Amino acid sequence: MKCKIWLLVFTMVFLTNLALPALTTAQTPEQLFDEGMSAYRAGNIAQAYDIFTRIAEQGHAYAQFNLALMYEDGRGVEQSYAQAVYWYRRAAEHGHADAQFNLGIMYLGGRGVEQGYAQAMYWYRRAAEQGHAMAQNNIAVMYTNGEGVTQSYAQAMYWYHRAAEQGHADAQFNLGWMYLGGRGAPLDYAQAVYWYRRAAEQGHADAQFNLGWMYENGRGVTQDDTLAIYWYRRAAEQGYEEALHNLEILLSR
Repeated sequence: MKCKIWLLVFTMVFLTNLALPALTTAQTPEQLFDEGMSAYRAGNIAQAYDIFTRIAEQGHAYAQFNLALMYEDGRGVEQSYAQAVYWYRRAAEHGHADAQFNLGIMYLGGRGVEQGYAQAMYWYRRAAEQGHAMAQNNIAVMYTNGEGVTQSYAQAMYWYHRAAEQGHADAQFNLGWMYLGGRGAPLDYAQAVYWYRRAAEQGHADAQFNLGWMYENGRGVTQDDTLAIYWYRRAAEQGYEEALHNLEILLSR
């Protein structure tokens, strides 16, 4: 088993299309931002870009973040990782946690910047200290693997816990993996089962498979083929081939 690093880049989420009010010079940056979002929802991408740029240059962190997303994905502008990094950095320096997280991702993957674990860790930490669960999980994985930091299971355990307690499924799975192998804490099958279950109940296929294995082999729980079959089936329904293999073996007994 390997720890999984979460590399999800945030996207803008919209609700319903709204009518676009006319711009006036008396509008506040927040009002202009709302108009930019309305323009985007209405498909007026060029107008949204103009509005976001106008207030981003004045230091509006959410507009800066949205510009970065537009440049990263090429939405209404020519795709440019360099410009995405520029605007993520502007927003991140204003304390925008999602921008800090995404900037860490850019450094981790070397997109628009020279690849650098130390810089990725720096920006992940800035976001993590604000409670950003995905950043906390990524920090833990970097400590697990010794990427940009001295390898430390103790530090990995600390950050996995912080993310897992917020309900982050990958962190919960990774925490189960830590307890199962006695990494950063004494081996504890019961704790492994607990965290695998938390992730499995959210639909995490690896956790469902591992929980099935724990029931099949009686690790941290009373041995129970029925529950092993249940969790293997849950994982198999998501296309998890090893779970399907184990399920077929149990059902043939």
